[in-house]
Amino acid sequence: MLDVQRLRMLVELSRRGTLSAVADALSYSKASVSQQLSALEREVGVPLLRRVGRGVQFTPQGNVLVAEAIGILDQLEHAEVAVAESLTEVTGTVHIAVFQSTAHALLPGALATLREQHPALRVEVTESDPETGLVGVSSRDFDLILAEQYPGRTRPIHADLDRLVLVHDPIALARRPGTPEGTDPVAALWSTRDQPWVLEPAGTASRAWAEQLCRTAGFEPDVRFEVADLTAHVRLIRAGLAVGLLPGLVWAGESPTVSLTPLPDEPRREIFSSTRRVSVAAPSIRAVRRALASTAERILPG
Repeated sequence: MLDVQRLRMLVELSRRGTLSAVADALSYSKASVSQQLSALEREVGVPLLRRVGRGVQFTPQGNVLVAEAIGILDQLEHAEVAVAESLTEVTGTVHIAVFQSTAHALLPGALATLREQHPALRVEVTESDPETGLVGVSSRDFDLILAEQYPGRTRPIHADLDRLVLVHDPIALARRPGTPEGTDPVAALWSTRDQPWVLEPAGTASRAWAEQLCRTAGFEPDVRFEVADLTAHVRLIRAGLAVGLLPGLVWAGESPTVSLTPLPDEPRREIFSSTRRVSVAAPSIRAVRRALASTAERILPG
């Protein structure tokens, strides 16, 4: 009988590409992963991988086994969900991947609700960028992810994951307190062309979207501050040291402490959750999603 953990290693290799990445993801040494995959080849009786330079490549038989292994892992998870559905109490552990503003705005309220309604449910939270987190859900590092998508931009489609929109989060131009708002969003954005900006680091979805917004308005933002922490954005803007773009969730339902002006076309980023399709019916996943939706509705009604 084939070893399930070795099958998971094979699937992870198909997703992550290198033995080192699999070792890091599963907390093994690279040598141990290599040994386990060699043992799997002996169990199957045919080569599954071939060396190509410093890396490895799947043989045709390796690709066949990957597809079958994914189905086996899904069936095992389906069995776990079926058992959980037969219980009268929501139990188990849900490991959630989140990015910063959702952790700040949504998690405290949702976790408080879950503690009250489902005291036997354990929730573990890890901060992760959406790109890494989505792969992590596919790979069973996480059970659920909260991710974001900016207007006019898309994320890679993971066929094994579902997608449930949680809230549409408005984004506004943020300037120091007391700045006149004006009535023309285009003019307000254009007025920042010579001012220092604070944006998230290069390579993030929010940074790419913000730069494109400014370029569409006719200027290149003078990015003096590259900071991932939106709390730092707020403080720099509040001190009059920079201007920036802030989503509504950053205030977590409290009153803004900077001057906010609508942007052209009033853009909103989409906040969504994803889980493995085989886990959608799990009582624990459903309970977490209900709690998150309830919290989001209180903070951003409508």
